[in-house]
Amino acid sequence: MVEVAAFDPVQYFRGVEVRILAIDHGEKRIGIALSDSTATIASPLKIIQHVSRIIDAAQVAELAMQNEAGLILVGQSFDEDGNPNLAGRRAARFADELRNQTNLPVELWDESFSTQIARSARVELGVSRKKRAGHQDAFAAVVILQSYLEAKRKP
Repeated sequence: MVEVAAFDPVQYFRGVEVRILAIDHGEKRIGIALSDSTATIASPLKIIQHVSRIIDAAQVAELAMQNEAGLILVGQSFDEDGNPNLAGRRAARFADELRNQTNLPVELWDESFSTQIARSARVELGVSRKKRAGHQDAFAAVVILQSYLEAKRKP
């Protein structure tokens, strides 16, 4: 049996300008972030309201196409034992639906504590309590994407 190296989109696209779309999949809302074309910096893109898995996936696939993404990254959460929890299993099903609706590669990435990290970062940046009261979903997607980009960077 021949072993095949894992697909590394950042290495694969090195030298080619490509964006990565990241998803923080929630029960009510889906936060979306987008990398710059050098796959270096993550920025919030938008939040979409959850309707159904099929409709949500179609909206994300359309956003990926509009923003010329070369990869869709879906955050997945895990329990203390390292197994996907309920939200993580929902995210995996969402990733499967995305694969049905687009030819782009779709990858799952550990999103542990992304919402808490996003909230803390906004506090540290001095964002007022009133402005922080909104949803953290797009910022959580930024945290997911930035952790992916940093992990895939050459040392």
